[in-house]
Amino acid sequence: MDALKNFIDTISSPQLFITATIIGFFVVMHYVRFFTKTPVFLTFLGLFTTFFLVSLTDDHFRKIVTLPDNVPIVGMLFLIIFFTWFSLRKGVDNDIRTEKGEPTFEKSEANEKLFVWPNLVYTEFLCMILATIVLLIWALALQAPLEEPANPTISPNPSKAPWYFLGLQEMLVYFDPWIAGVVLPVLIIVGLMAIPYLDKNKKGNGYYTFKERKFAIVSFLFGFLVLWIFLIVIGTFLRGPNWNFFGPYEVWDVHKVVPSVNINLSEIIFIKWFQTAMPRFWFTREIFGIILVFVYFGLIPIVLAKTLFKKFFMEMGAIRYGFLMMLLLTTVALPIKMYLRWLFNIKYIVAIPEYFFNI
Repeated sequence: MDALKNFIDTISSPQLFITATIIGFFVVMHYVRFFTKTPVFLTFLGLFTTFFLVSLTDDHFRKIVTLPDNVPIVGMLFLIIFFTWFSLRKGVDNDIRTEKGEPTFEKSEANEKLFVWPNLVYTEFLCMILATIVLLIWALALQAPLEEPANPTISPNPSKAPWYFLGLQEMLVYFDPWIAGVVLPVLIIVGLMAIPYLDKNKKGNGYYTFKERKFAIVSFLFGFLVLWIFLIVIGTFLRGPNWNFFGPYEVWDVHKVVPSVNINLSEIIFIKWFQTAMPRFWFTREIFGIILVFVYFGLIPIVLAKTLFKKFFMEMGAIRYGFLMMLLLTTVALPIKMYLRWLFNIKYIVAIPEYFFNI
């Protein structure tokens, strides 16, 4: 059992964890009809639940997941798994019906009318009673996560934000505060607001579908599940004292020391590759990083418009396509920056401390 725990702790390293998550996500999206079958889903859900219950026998794992602050996050994970499957299952079912020439479930049920009273009110009343019972049991079973009065001489270790900000706190490891705390949240909000104006595809309105909205669904789920939920899981269960990574069964040792060897891209180029001193003028020093950023946000959209995303470019036009690519490339920049930090110890692509501008 100890060997198995050590193996799980090893593969829970962020590099392997996010790689397996990304690969698994795209495998599920590619074979969505297989993985959304009810027996297949119940099998995977049963295995995941069994793994979770068996893991509760470990003292450290149980201590972390049963913290009053973390219990809602554990419940959230199971709810996200269920409702993601449920929506994809409904979409796949409608796609199969459409291929057979049958109407979607929503159209076939369009003529069925239900009255607000008693149908809707009765259902809402039952849900209200159920929610009240759950909250009462929750309040009696779990202690409120209240801590002692704030002491300016003692800081919690680790000091974590509320769960809904843990994603932003994790991004602070890889980006400057102005990017992780301002730019990226603003782009998320603006991007969500811009969806109706960027995606004018009328298919899928009023009914579930996967085949007709594959790009939109995969893009959204990648950003929500693979990135945002992944960061919350990392920040909640795998970040311990001194914000170090710990495996799910690894004891949080406050004395664990992880050497910081992160360097900027310009230091790698000039000191390691060119074996020369760093230029003093910021533009000369960061010219390679600046070119790399312009190629990423400027050249890649053009190449994709001519190749893989040619259909999108023709349908959306230059302005909407450009805005879409900016949002997508910014989203993809997060795992890229994480990999650069983990694999090559690169802290910043462009580092201009003279003007507090770091990327």
